[in-house]
Amino acid sequence: MPLSIFGFEAMWSPYFFIFLVAVTIAYFWLVNRSNKPTTTKQKTLFVTAIVLLYICKGSPVDLLGHLMFSAHMTQMAVLYLMVPPLLIKGIPSWMFEAIFRIQIIRSAFTFFTKPLIALFLFNGIFSLYHVPLIFDVVKTNMWLHALMTTAIFIAAMMMWWPLVNDVRGFPTLSGLKKIGYIFADGVLLTPACALIIFADTPLYATYYDPAAWMNALALCVPQSTLSSLELSGPEMFSSISLLHDQQLGGVLMKIIQEIVYGVMLFFIFIEWYRKERDEETIGVQTTK
Repeated sequence: MPLSIFGFEAMWSPYFFIFLVAVTIAYFWLVNRSNKPTTTKQKTLFVTAIVLLYICKGSPVDLLGHLMFSAHMTQMAVLYLMVPPLLIKGIPSWMFEAIFRIQIIRSAFTFFTKPLIALFLFNGIFSLYHVPLIFDVVKTNMWLHALMTTAIFIAAMMMWWPLVNDVRGFPTLSGLKKIGYIFADGVLLTPACALIIFADTPLYATYYDPAAWMNALALCVPQSTLSSLELSGPEMFSSISLLHDQQLGGVLMKIIQEIVYGVMLFFIFIEWYRKERDEETIGVQTTK
């Protein structure tokens, strides 16, 4: 069945769109008002992050995530592995420095962005969320769902921070440590993906139980629209079985993670090579 039966509001989240537009306007107002530098690259990265954020949480992708587990995992991968580094690189350092003048925020960020803490925090919360019992409870409660997804997003920002931040007073990992950090991150996320990929039965009631599924769907579809529809379950919108859809979700999460981390490793190697080359050049000039 087409997603259009759920209506414009469920498919396109106009209020979330307005919120993101307001955030973008505020960003450019602050950038243009300040005499501190903000590059075109930073502006482009910020806008890209906002567009991806809307695609994940405001477009039909969000609705599809309630119908197919594979769509949900793709949404999670983009939201937590792509949007945070783009935001960190897109927001100029002087904006972060202004926020970190609030001591409690600076202290909390300093502690939770320590590499080991950041790694275990993000992967721990993400894995905990996908424990079937917790997942089914969170997916059917609007406030718990908002709290959990926000917590994972903040943890993802902190996980990416040691790799990509340029803010004074916050150390960034060196080349070799960045590589080890990325490999450790990939390893820590593997058990959650493996549980999903190799399960021989559907794990999540919100995708196989019609009552739980309807409760979960109510988080993004107005109740008046849901009550007017005759729905039996998510199989109405998917051509593959629930188990195969679940396994596909785990595979997609792992593939997207490997692609993102592979791209990050490429840039780390480029940066490392340039730094080594510059040091050699300086050394040659010094000897002369």
